[in-house]
Amino acid sequence: MKIIVAGAGEVGTHLAKMLSSEFHDITVIDPDEESLKTINANLDLMTITGSATSFEVLKDAQIKKTDLFIAVAHSEEANILATMIAKKLGAKKTIARVDNYEYIEPENISHFTGLGIDYLIYPERIAAREVVNLLGYEISEVVDFSGGKLSLFVLKLDENAPVIDNTLMEVTRQNKDIEFRAVAITRNGQTIIPRGHDSFMVNDLVYVVTNKSGFDDVMKYSGKKKLDVKNVMIIGGSRIGKRTAKMLEGRFNIKLIEKDKEKSFKLADYLKNTLVINGDGSNIDLLMEEGLANMDTFIAVTGNSETNILSCVLAKKMGVKKTIAEIENIDYIDLGESMGIDTIINKKLITASRIFKYTMSSEVESMKCLTGSDTEVLEFVARKGSMITKDKLRNIEFPKDALVGGYIRDHKGYIAKGDTQIKTDDRVVVFTLPSAIKKLDSFFN
Repeated sequence: MKIIVAGAGEVGTHLAKMLSSEFHDITVIDPDEESLKTINANLDLMTITGSATSFEVLKDAQIKKTDLFIAVAHSEEANILATMIAKKLGAKKTIARVDNYEYIEPENISHFTGLGIDYLIYPERIAAREVVNLLGYEISEVVDFSGGKLSLFVLKLDENAPVIDNTLMEVTRQNKDIEFRAVAITRNGQTIIPRGHDSFMVNDLVYVVTNKSGFDDVMKYSGKKKLDVKNVMIIGGSRIGKRTAKMLEGRFNIKLIEKDKEKSFKLADYLKNTLVINGDGSNIDLLMEEGLANMDTFIAVTGNSETNILSCVLAKKMGVKKTIAEIENIDYIDLGESMGIDTIINKKLITASRIFKYTMSSEVESMKCLTGSDTEVLEFVARKGSMITKDKLRNIEFPKDALVGGYIRDHKGYIAKGDTQIKTDDRVVVFTLPSAIKKLDSFFN
């Protein structure tokens, strides 16, 4: 597939890295020559210095032969204009990252389709939804499929988890009716697809697929519990902070701390049931004065990864049950997890997840790049005659670095087992390491 990425910022660079590993024909366009030099030094792709809104630049990039044009520059206006021009010049499919929430409202999306923009990506709304979904649970990450009929939960095991030192085979043998499946384990920075003889150990990051009836068992065997959340503190009036507060207000007591005075007034006008405080969220004295020790959940989304990490560490020391941090520097994610931060949000991974699925030749309903490891979970639609429908799962030579966790049939979620037979139009949830993604296309296409 020929793909053009307009924008060599953090999102564009991360996306180009992901896509180039899948052997696509990638071209990155950006006016900053230094950014492109960095990309060229690390990735095998083509770069063009210039503006993606230039007809000449797009023609040089062979826009007429382009299957997918992705605009993820810092400027929303530039992204919209670039995708419009790209479509007019022959790009088959176009995607633009936007910063304005009203653009993605259902009644407005059709206007952009008419302008030649096939898909709009607004990462902050997705990030805010993740924060809201995780608020009341001792869970690092959650991915819902088909409205929650199946879910992937990511949990860190501590010494009180009943499954510690048990193998997967032992857990299954003792509890034959359990409605969940462990599809991966990350240990000491390495992720494996577990088999029956693999054991659960303290500090393992475990990835579990379950349906609604299996959720209580997942919490029981992992030693986790539902949290009683009443008081929430958010530092940072960023788009994520603003959207999160809007989704939560009316259900919880919310305090939002924003450093910029003018932005604080605007937030106070918009958030009618949130107490907005103008102050520096990195100021320990201010956090203590505003009752940090009495908070049930602490959310740090200032836009500065270091501030978010350190403030969450402080909140944890003060006894806050749940801490959530936006960490945009991918190199800091492992550090944040090792320092006890419960949940980490990364907009680059969120954006890449939404865009990457459009590069697959098989029908991918949803996809998520998981924060705690270099892994993905995908929801495929099994097409008629596809290889995955030919036999029971145990008889199909599925890639060893991937695992079917469950499937959705007739609006109900099921856990996949060896004797499961996937049928046409089933939605199949697959956990995979990067090495197996390309191989999966042949099973569902």
